[in-house]
Parts: sequence; C-alpha cells; structure tokens
Amino acid sequence: MEDILRLQLKLIPELIEVLKVRYNILRNIKFYQPIGRRLLANNVNLSERVVRSETNFLKEQNLIEVNTIGMSVTSEGEEVLKGLKLFIREVKGIDGLEKEIKEALNVKDVLIVAGDVNEESSVLNEIGKATASYIKNILKDDIVISLTGGQSVKRVVDEFDKITKFKNIKVLPGRGGMAKDIESQSNTLVQRLADKLGAGYELLHMPDNLSHSAFQTLLRENDIKKIFQLISHSYILIHGIGMAETACKKRNLSADIVEEVEHNGGIGEAYGHYFNIDGEIVYSMPFVGISKDQVADVENIIAVAAGVEKSKAIIAVEKNRTNSILITDEATAREIANILKEKILLA
Repeated sequence: MEDILRLQLKLIPELIEVLKVRYNILRNIKFYQPIGRRLLANNVNLSERVVRSETNFLKEQNLIEVNTIGMSVTSEGEEVLKGLKLFIREVKGIDGLEKEIKEALNVKDVLIVAGDVNEESSVLNEIGKATASYIKNILKDDIVISLTGGQSVKRVVDEFDKITKFKNIKVLPGRGGMAKDIESQSNTLVQRLADKLGAGYELLHMPDNLSHSAFQTLLRENDIKKIFQLISHSYILIHGIGMAETACKKRNLSADIVEEVEHNGGIGEAYGHYFNIDGEIVYSMPFVGISKDQVADVENIIAVAAGVEKSKAIIAVEKNRTNSILITDEATAREIANILKEKILLA
C-alpha cells in the first residue's frame, strides 16, 4: 500500500498536501471528539467551507460519523490514522531531522511530532502522548520522578493512563513555586501523576519570588530539607522550556537580576535556571529543586517544549545536555535545525 502511495506521489505531487490536510483534520477530530465544524476549523486553521468539504469526504469514506453533538472518528478512521502516522513521518523526513538535531545539540535523544503547535492545537496533545509513552518505557521500581509546572507538562500528565505495576515510586515538584493557574502548577500535577502511578508524593508550597535569605531559612525546616534532598536524587525530571525574558517578567524578578541574566546572554529558562546559547547556566533562582551541580546526575531529563518562537531558548537549555530527551513539534524542530546550521556557518 505504501509503495503504491509513493508512486502516486511521483505522478501527483500535490497529493501529499491533500493527505496532510485530511490527516490533520482526522487527527483533530480524534483528540476533541465529539467536535463541531466551527471549532474544528479553528483548531486546524482552515476555513469552515474547506472543513465542511473535507469532513463530508471523510464521512463518505466511513472514517468519521456525524451527529447532533458533533463529529467522531469511527473504528475504520482509527485504523487509517494509525497506518498514516509512520508514513507521514517518513514523507516529511522526521526521522532524519531527529538524528540531525540530536547530533547537533549533543543530547540523549530527540522525538519530533509532526505538525505545528501554533497552527494545530492537537499537536500539543500529540506531544503529551509521545512524552507519556516515552516515560512509561523507562519507569521502574524505587525511583524519584520530579516535574515542573506549565501547560506542556500538564499535557504529559493528561496523557498518562493508570499504571500500578511499579513499586515505591515517589513523585515530587521539580522546583518550588506556586503558579497562578492552579491546574498547571507543579504541586497539582505532582498529585495527579502520583495518583495515576499509584505512587507516593510530597509537595512544596513556596512562592516564585522568594528571597535568598527566606529560602535559606525555610531550608532549616526538616520537612523542606528532606524534600529537596529527595529531588536531588531524581531519576526522571520532566520540565518545560521558556524564553528568559518572558520567565523574568512572569516571576517578577528584580531589575538587578534581569540585568544580570541579560548581561550574561541568558535566552532560555528551565527548572529555575537561565541558560545562554552555549548551554551554560548564567543564573539560578535560589529555590530550585535541582541545583546546577546536580543537573548532570539526573539520568533522564525530559524536556517538553514547542513553538517556533522558543527555538533559541530550546537550543540554550538543551545544548550539550547529554542526559536530556527533547520532545517537540516539527515546525520548532525545523527552526532549531536552521538556527544551528546558521550558527555553524557563522562560526
């Protein structure tokens, strides 16, 4: 079947564009079913007229069903999605792109999900699913899992199923801090993931703008000290990546600290550390769970980040992080590859 499709693509190259559109529509319906045409059109960034035409075709092929509450994928549609996933990756050259970025960044692994999070909202769900799947494959007894907050990490936790076959797993917040959005703050996500894994957990209730002296005072508390010691022995750390400038504003850092970060070339932020384009930590918040000296000791650092605008920040955080697994979307990955190539040419 795939060989026939490849021959068709040689004769009708525009076929691949039609294939991509229908695949993306079917994928979005799968994630948000039941879903109406207007919301679907918004999700895939197409006009309602185009979506109406394409969904009518998918219905005629018995790949979706339509009723009063919206559209849903049929069992036949599920099979088509499953079969097309690997083919879409091959056509887009994603396997080669993963290898290229892995070698250029010098990281443990790179996983790329087809699509663009800025164009299709379902791609972030796919990233969450791919990340959850990767983590499931490395779970074992007697480990510590730490995670930060944020929407990307939330999607990872959302995609976890109930898994109760592992013993003595502890889930911890990867850093102190209390986000305004309670659903995506680290403490909330820790509780949810622990519940899904049947694991134990601990929480940290510490504001993001805590002063260094206040943090040192809190560390004298045995319970707080114990949690930070456990975090330092993490086997898995799951985190998002932000742009340094945005992170500084979000955490209301003082003008002096912002100036220090900028002066030292900080462009990316992750788990309380600020990185320059060469992957060096140029500033660390006083309340981080994993200190800059302990980062290299975490066996599996799972970086979940997507969005073309974050490309340089991702490079900064991931550069020479040999224990890190980067999971991102195709559009961001291509921009990262372009920046790295340009950097080599300018060197």
